[in-house]
Amino acid sequence: MAMEQTTNHQAGKSAGHAQFCRRTRREFLWEAGGGFASVALTGMMSQDGFLNSQAVAADGVSQFQNPLAPKDPHFKPKAKSVIFLFMYGGPSHVDTFDYKPKLYDLDGKTIPVKTKGRGGEKNEGRVVGPKWKFKQYGQSGQWVSDLFPHLATCADDLAFLKSMTADSPIHGSAMLMMNSGRILSGFPSLGSWLNYGLGTENENLPGYVVMLDPTGGPISGAKNWSSGFMPATYQGTTMRSEGAPLIDLRRPEGMSKAVQRELLDALKAANEKHQATRAGNSELAARIASYELAFKMQKHAPEAADLASETKQTQELYGLNNPRTADFGRRCLLARRLVERGVRFIQLYSGGNHNDANWDAHGDLFKNHSYHAGNTDQPIAALIKDLKARGLFDETMVVWGGEFGRQPTAEYAKGTGRDHNSYGFTMWTAGGGVKGGTSVGATDELGAAAVEKPFHVKRLHATILNQMGMDPNRLSYFYGGLDQKLVGVEHTEPIHEII
Repeated sequence: MAMEQTTNHQAGKSAGHAQFCRRTRREFLWEAGGGFASVALTGMMSQDGFLNSQAVAADGVSQFQNPLAPKDPHFKPKAKSVIFLFMYGGPSHVDTFDYKPKLYDLDGKTIPVKTKGRGGEKNEGRVVGPKWKFKQYGQSGQWVSDLFPHLATCADDLAFLKSMTADSPIHGSAMLMMNSGRILSGFPSLGSWLNYGLGTENENLPGYVVMLDPTGGPISGAKNWSSGFMPATYQGTTMRSEGAPLIDLRRPEGMSKAVQRELLDALKAANEKHQATRAGNSELAARIASYELAFKMQKHAPEAADLASETKQTQELYGLNNPRTADFGRRCLLARRLVERGVRFIQLYSGGNHNDANWDAHGDLFKNHSYHAGNTDQPIAALIKDLKARGLFDETMVVWGGEFGRQPTAEYAKGTGRDHNSYGFTMWTAGGGVKGGTSVGATDELGAAAVEKPFHVKRLHATILNQMGMDPNRLSYFYGGLDQKLVGVEHTEPIHEII
């Protein structure tokens, strides 16, 4: 499978965009055959910088095909889709899934411990004991705190990664790393790599969907679901669980479906004529494909987001009847519906904006985590149970976690707030060929740093690609003179212990 593309730059000149926009439908259709539409298309795409970048297949000759056409994986996949439940802000591992009994007795005591976060570097700190009790659940005896009574019933389905590490304790760069493998912006996100490597099985919906918290998006915004140096067709599409699922998707006022179809057909013919002299322009092919996808989504996106078609029992399972859990429940239920319809990668954000609007518990830890866990616990457990009931669990990989964890000590002289911790934190995965009821890696007795089998974020990315049938060390995109990879230049192994 040809995975590599080279990029050449060519300048485009703007022509006729304003005049084109003022043309009537009849004039446009009449002139499409005479070449005006091609000129207008050039003007439109030049004005927005679209023709400034072109790409061809690795051999420099082959015609570029629809960038979202289904592609064969490197090997037989275990999973067909990924649902990433992103707990933005950094949930505290020692208060959720990483049981540290010693912390209870040390509560309030100052101890020597190396920490680094928003408050800078420190060599000692006041211990904040866990605010919830832990119990063992399931046949596997996994430790789960009282924060997650519903999720605890799924303990035997979860594979805990208790020694995750990242390169940055700062939200912006840590978010970019968890999403793209780099602390700098400009690189494709995980969902973009899957879209690029595998294409999409559903031509009526985006292959990569992002659903944000109602309080707003995370820091760095769309950079977290960007396609980076890849064509824009691989980037994430934000979708809403209430109201219109996609903004600006409705047909223009007064235009019938037949008229819109006629316009799109004429535009498609003109676009293809324009593309014929520019063989191998991947971004041109992507732009043409996006027009058709938008037309199809006008019909299929509202149907996919129609949660009213679900049974009352299913809606209550996800907590749609409870104002506390309704929002995240709707998004989890929509994620399941999108998986059923072949969407490749879906990312749900819990928490947005800043401070206590997300899991960033710098002040009152109990208030912060009680709120966010209470909003998400039942919907997440419902998602796992619903996927299992519908026979989708084995082919859907669910990932839970934030950009980092939190420290065992207090950030300030008073209060229970914890600072950021990228030295060691917990994430979990479920489904998609992952071994449930397992726990791999460990932090020290305080939960301050990973000491047993530390797993860098790249190892998690490699595991996700592996379960989707992609060799993380083969999947590459040629850019800037290098074979760029999600996992970087060094060979990266998946986390075999949970596979």
